[in-house]
This record gives sequence, C-alpha cells and structure tokens, in this order.
Amino acid sequence: MKIAVVGLNHKTADVELREKLAFNGPKLEEGLRKIKEIPSIRETVIISTCNRVEIYLHVQDVEKAYAAIKDFFVEFFEIRRDSLDTALYLHKDMAAVKHIFRVASSLDSMVVGEPQILGQLKDAFDFALEKKTTGVLLNRLLKKSISVAKRVRTETRIAENAVSISFAAVELAKKIFTDLAGKSFMLLGAGEMAELAAKHMMNNGVKDIIVANRTYERGCELSREFDGRAIRFEDFPAELVHTDIVICSTGASTFVLHKEHMQKVMKERKQKPVFIIDISVPRNVDPGINDMDNVYLYDVDDLRGVVDSNISERQKEAAKAEAIVEDEIETFRKWMMTLNSVPTVIALRERAEAIRKDELERFFNRFPSLGEKERKAIEGMAGGIINKLIHAPTVALKNDAEDKDMLIALIKRLYDLNGEDNEKE
Repeated sequence: MKIAVVGLNHKTADVELREKLAFNGPKLEEGLRKIKEIPSIRETVIISTCNRVEIYLHVQDVEKAYAAIKDFFVEFFEIRRDSLDTALYLHKDMAAVKHIFRVASSLDSMVVGEPQILGQLKDAFDFALEKKTTGVLLNRLLKKSISVAKRVRTETRIAENAVSISFAAVELAKKIFTDLAGKSFMLLGAGEMAELAAKHMMNNGVKDIIVANRTYERGCELSREFDGRAIRFEDFPAELVHTDIVICSTGASTFVLHKEHMQKVMKERKQKPVFIIDISVPRNVDPGINDMDNVYLYDVDDLRGVVDSNISERQKEAAKAEAIVEDEIETFRKWMMTLNSVPTVIALRERAEAIRKDELERFFNRFPSLGEKERKAIEGMAGGIINKLIHAPTVALKNDAEDKDMLIALIKRLYDLNGEDNEKE
C-alpha cells in the first residue's frame, strides 16, 4: 500500500495557475470521480483552497499515479503541460504523511498557525467520504492528520499571536479595554484593511458600529453589512465623544483628526480612554494626539511591529509543532506496518484452519464410532494446538520491525501462503 501527494501551492505556483486548477463547484465532484477511475488509484481526496491544490492518494504504483494525475490536470483544466513542470510536486510514503500532517497543522501555510486550513481539510475529507472515494488507508490518515492538528494547537501557542495588521489591531484593543463587548466603534473611511479590522471587532463582541465615509452611499452599504449606522463624514467629530474605538483609513493626503479637536473630545468624555488605529498611508491622524492622557494612538508601523514580533513567536512555537508531527509520523508508520501484515495474518489463520478441518475429517472417518462428547474434545484439542503453533508468527507479524517485508515473505514461504506447493502437486 502506497501513499502519495500530488499538488502545487503558493510556494510553487503563482495565483494565476492556482486559479486555473481550482476545483470550484461541480468540478470537485467530477474531479474526484475521474481520478478514482484511474486504474492505478484506489483512494483519493482533493483539497482545493486559494493557496493550494493537492490530491491525496492511495495507489498501487506511485510513478504511474503521478503521471496519470499530471495527464488529468492537463485534460481536465485544459492547460499546457509545461506549465506544471516546475509547479507540481510529488510526496510519497512517509514524506507524504508528513506533508499532510504539516498541512493540517498549518505549518505549510502562507501564514503559519492560521486556523482556516484545518476546516478546509475536514470539508475535503467529508466530501470524499460522501462520494465514497476513500477507504481504510486515507480514512485513517485524514483522521490522524486532524488529531495531529488538534494536538499541535493544544500543546503549542502557534495560533495565539496575531500575524495580520487587522487582527493585531483587535489584540491591541483587548489589551487596553480587556473586554470589547459593549464598546462603541467608529470606522472612519472604508479601506479594505479597516473593513477587515471592523469584522474582527464584531467577532470580539463590539456591537455599536458607526461608519463615516466620504461617499455617504458607500458608508450606508457598509453599515448595513455590520448592522450599524452610517453618518456623513463631516459629522464624525461630534460622534467621537461617544466612541471608544476608532479605526481610520480615509485615503486623505492630510490629517483629518487634529490634536486640538481631540482635546475638546476628551474633555467632554471626562477622560474616558479612547483607542485610535490609523492605518492610513499617509497618516490621517495627528501623531501629537498620542501625547494626550488616556488616548492610545497606533499607526500602521506600530501594528507591523506587533505583527513581526508575533511572527517570531509563532516560529518558535512552530519548532515545537514540527517535533509533534515527527512523533505522530512514527505512530502512523507503526500502524502502516501492522496494516501491511494483516493479509498475511488472515492467510496464515485460514491456512491453519484448513489443515485443522482436513485432519479432523480424516481422523473422524477412521473412527466413525466416536461419540459427540469425544468428537468435541478432539476438535477443541486440535484448535488449541493450531492456535499455539501460529501464535508466535502472528505476534511477530503484528509487532513493529524494520525487516517486516522480509518476515512476511518468509512466513508466506514457510506456510505455503502463496499456494506454490499446491500448484506443483
């Protein structure tokens, strides 16, 4: 039994190629079906995200399967074969297992520690289960990869530090206010990064959201998305008196919020703390505001400093996660070795049972006058002898051993499990 991973990701292929090879909508089901029909492939799972397209396989012959998948990509997506030459990679056997464990644990992600990939992997696995394209091997492997990812998140802090500008803003806000629930929030401008930060704020309990945008219609549209309310841009200074958190990204070329005005606001607020994040370039908030008591102003460089520090911390935690992955690979390898011996164990028991039945039939034919009680005693004794004789080789087959393949071959030969002696007879 062989495991293989064929695919490409953000490290090997640009976004244009990744888009062409995405299994969107009905393409996923059709792709699974076509790949499963390839003669050398027994089981398959497809994972398709914005950063990777990978086919997980249980195959008879890895090289044949790799060539077949490459042919499939060319035909299915109608692309040039040479576009895959440097983008496509192949991992096999334990290297494939390691790769899948690392993907599930977000160690192979563009942002190490991001949580989305585990959910995407679960969805891919569930879909393959539904379409019946998996079996014993991939089912065990994918379930194991999910448990490995959970262990990594439990035993390391790989996902605890914010590594995006928008999320770092939320983390800083938590340090100032502890609990964001019930805090009022203003989105000043409607830049993409500010909008993303606003979504993170909502996910952390912020309810009262005001949107002030130079284009009022756009502000109304955005406020509906956040279940908030829109105001005209020129009215935002008056609303600051009632606002605890401000994210500013207006695209203006000069300051839109000055220290003099913020001093009036703080007086009316009776010095209640205000957290302001200016992610505009050039800056839209007067840096002098940061000198005021109870006003906490951060610009994009401040946030990048937090992100860089957190990335460094995640890298340290990633080293711990890699050790967990290595440990789990060894566990899976041992299971694989026992799986390889299962057919031989079954064949050995079947061979022993056949011998027992043959010999009992001969014996009973010679002594037809034996009573039922004696026959049962003899059958029990014969079964006990057979079990004791095959116990040692059965245990040896189930135990972990470096020479497992040689042991399997030897037992097959000694007990004629290939049927060679019968053929000669």
